[in-house]
Amino acid sequence: MINFAALRWKNLLSTGNQFTEIKLNRSPSTLIIGENGGGKSTMLDALCFVLFNKPFRNINKPQLVNSINKKNMLIEIEFQTGRKSYKIVRGIKPNVFEIYVDGELINQDAAARDYQKYLEESILKMNYKSFTQIVILGSASFTPFMQLPAFTRREIIEDILDIQIFTTMNTVLKDKIIEIKDKLTAADSRLEVLKQKATLQKEYVDTLEANKEKRSDEIQSRIFFGERAIIQFQSLVATLEGEKITHEDASAALGDLTSKQKKLDQFKTKFSTQLRDLQKEVAFYEGTDECPTCRQGIAHDHKETIVSSRQEKIQELSSGMEKLQKEFTKLEELIAENDVLSEQISGLNKEIITHNNEIIVQQRLIQALNLELNDIATKTADIDGEKDKLKTFAKDVLAQNSEKANLNEEKHYMDAVSTLLKDTGIKTKIIRQYLPVINKLVNKYLTAMDFFVQFNLDEKFDETIKSRHRDDFSYASFSEGEKQRIDLALLFTWRTIAKMKNSVATNLLILDEVFDSSLDNNGTDYVMALLDTLGEETNTFVISHKGDQLFDKFRSLIKFEKKNNYSEMVV
Repeated sequence: MINFAALRWKNLLSTGNQFTEIKLNRSPSTLIIGENGGGKSTMLDALCFVLFNKPFRNINKPQLVNSINKKNMLIEIEFQTGRKSYKIVRGIKPNVFEIYVDGELINQDAAARDYQKYLEESILKMNYKSFTQIVILGSASFTPFMQLPAFTRREIIEDILDIQIFTTMNTVLKDKIIEIKDKLTAADSRLEVLKQKATLQKEYVDTLEANKEKRSDEIQSRIFFGERAIIQFQSLVATLEGEKITHEDASAALGDLTSKQKKLDQFKTKFSTQLRDLQKEVAFYEGTDECPTCRQGIAHDHKETIVSSRQEKIQELSSGMEKLQKEFTKLEELIAENDVLSEQISGLNKEIITHNNEIIVQQRLIQALNLELNDIATKTADIDGEKDKLKTFAKDVLAQNSEKANLNEEKHYMDAVSTLLKDTGIKTKIIRQYLPVINKLVNKYLTAMDFFVQFNLDEKFDETIKSRHRDDFSYASFSEGEKQRIDLALLFTWRTIAKMKNSVATNLLILDEVFDSSLDNNGTDYVMALLDTLGEETNTFVISHKGDQLFDKFRSLIKFEKKNNYSEMVV
């Protein structure tokens, strides 16, 4: 478990040249308040940047440096894991990145990227995505778990369940499988050469015992046919290479289909969002006669003008969606065509490799035949000595067969292990064991927040939500307040699972303007009741504008104020 102790920063955003420090483990519950622009959320950017080299909000890294001082931005964080104490120091202008363990600086010979990888994989045991799902629930630059793609959801859950090691093992295993395949190819080649040598040696001994001249003619004949076979194979390889280039050119002509598909997906999302917003606006004006803000009546002509305008736009967008669908259809045909070309190219590559191996075998055979021919021409061989050589070749063949059998057995085991380490293997079984627990916890927290739905994540991390008359809904079907409760339930669930696994568990929990967005008064009370159940081991920070409503619900208060263009903390 990670126990965060202190976070300090200076020259970050609106903060001046003096360190601002927050004791992260001082109080079980802390309310952070302040005016807009006062620096309340700066701690989120400081926390994410010092740990992961990226701010929490959508801010370019150069913009993090205070625009007045323009240098010496520095962030430090202290925490403990197990019996070790860590201190991370990161800054800009000048660039600084240091990791201290029990007061000693870790060797910085490795590149900064490797240094960051070591921090995430060996110390924190989680990446930025997992951290922001378990520790921070914010309103700015935060993507809720339910809005993440399936592969990112899986990555986060694998981090929480501490099963990323299987992904690492699978990567290592893939390299070993490639290595053993190369060894098998080499072993096959050596075995073929040894068999050829043994065959030639036996034939050579027979020749010596029978007719040396006849054997010489046979060898020359075999060399001739071997050379002719090489020419034929080379011709086949040239033909296949030509076909391969033609297919590759055809595949290249299709262009970057993945990029095209991504752009079409972006257009589809954009059109869908605009269409949904326009339909909501039309529904609003058609069903509303009085302005909800000023309580004045809305003129009928004004409503008709707006509705007519929006319906025209809806028609334009619908037409655009139809054209977009046609483009999707064309793209699917191109992808199918490209898949066929890829399969053909793969088949041609296999044939080329096979023929090249046959050429190598023939060349080695011709070389051996030429050596034997020279022996026959220059000296009278000792038949007994050649028989001994034949026995040696036979032993070499047996030994090579044994080596190949061992390699095949090793590859068989690796293939079996590979099946276990794939996403559909042991990780899925582990996830399958935890899914009922995850779903049970989510529903427990939803019920605690007075949100009575039946939430369920499947093995593909797609959600099913049953509500009302047991109708099926998705996350997108609910209001922003209801989504907020689902996000909170998932956050509490990940923390509970992490604590059970002791994998990425931490004492720190930060809620950024959660109470200011979509939660009503009842929702606020339910969330506060949940926070009270976290216990003394959790240090919760809530950033909010509702200081007057929440003041008495927290044990400590931090206020940020802007003085002379610099943000200052008032405890």
